[in-house]
Amino acid sequence: MSDAPAEQPGEDLLKPRQEVILRTVVEEHIASGVPVGSKNIAGREGIDFASSTVRYELARLEELGYLNHPHTSAGRVPTDRGYRYYVDTLLTRDPPAQAPALVETALDLTEMRREVDAALERLADVVAQVTNLLAIVTSPAPQASSVRHVEVLQLQPQVVMVVVITSTGAVTKRVFAFESAVDPGLCEWAGAFLNDRIVGLTVGSRMIEDRLRDPSLSPKERTFLQVLAPAIAELAAGAAGSIVIGGQARFLAEQRHLDLMAIDALMESLEERYTLLALLRGALSRNQVYLRIGAELPDQNFAGLSMVAANYGVPRRNLGTVSLFGPTRMDYRLAMATVRGAAQILSRYVEGVYE
Repeated sequence: MSDAPAEQPGEDLLKPRQEVILRTVVEEHIASGVPVGSKNIAGREGIDFASSTVRYELARLEELGYLNHPHTSAGRVPTDRGYRYYVDTLLTRDPPAQAPALVETALDLTEMRREVDAALERLADVVAQVTNLLAIVTSPAPQASSVRHVEVLQLQPQVVMVVVITSTGAVTKRVFAFESAVDPGLCEWAGAFLNDRIVGLTVGSRMIEDRLRDPSLSPKERTFLQVLAPAIAELAAGAAGSIVIGGQARFLAEQRHLDLMAIDALMESLEERYTLLALLRGALSRNQVYLRIGAELPDQNFAGLSMVAANYGVPRRNLGTVSLFGPTRMDYRLAMATVRGAAQILSRYVEGVYE
């Protein structure tokens, strides 16, 4: 159901009644956010243990590292290890949870696949909305797309803009200023030349550079193309490392109880992007839900946070990830079902865009 850290040894199975009590504590704490005491457990439907037995097993689960006893409270809260056992052992015995209906209908699969970026934004917002967590969707690497169309437009006598549209619907614009007025016919020729030579080629491909070299071109044409070439050649570098964020304002409002250091670290990662992309890259090589709980995250400043992610793409090719960040006290069943469902719907959406 989820991908446990490779370095983590296999957990020893708890006794059946310990599992029942651990599940109850985890689910009650997720729902309420407060420590769970024996009074909240004894007498529940399906739990016929005596209060003394419940208290003993709570203490035993704490000794084993699955629960923690905060302050002087009579209740317990799950530890990272307790959440991991709940996800990897207890939830796997339940019927697979379905993604919320809102996720299933987030994208119109009948529309033209020209605006993948807009689809990612829509999906990130919906995933965040149904979970009240921070949603992050990574876009496909620019090298996964190809050039669809190029426009060379004369904005002013001495100013030319190059517009490049890729197969994913991404649009980049770059403006060039010349010392003297540009011949409008030269702009029209350059647009036709570029569309003839590079449309269909993969972004960042060395072949693009080769196609722009033509010994038959006049010095004037060759010089003009050399000025415009960076708009094409640097396309991959300019679009690299793209992520789409959903629910950021809601997350900050809903999770005010989280450690401020954890919030600051996550927000800083959103701004830097590089750390976050490196973390999410781990999900790209897996075809199952990728889960990191608390201390399992590589950044110690993320203590108190968990990440749930799933990749999307086409057969034999993963393109990006759909992920959720939130407190360790998140609804893991809902979070895992949501990212799994979102990744599946996004995979169906990008069919036809990527071969």
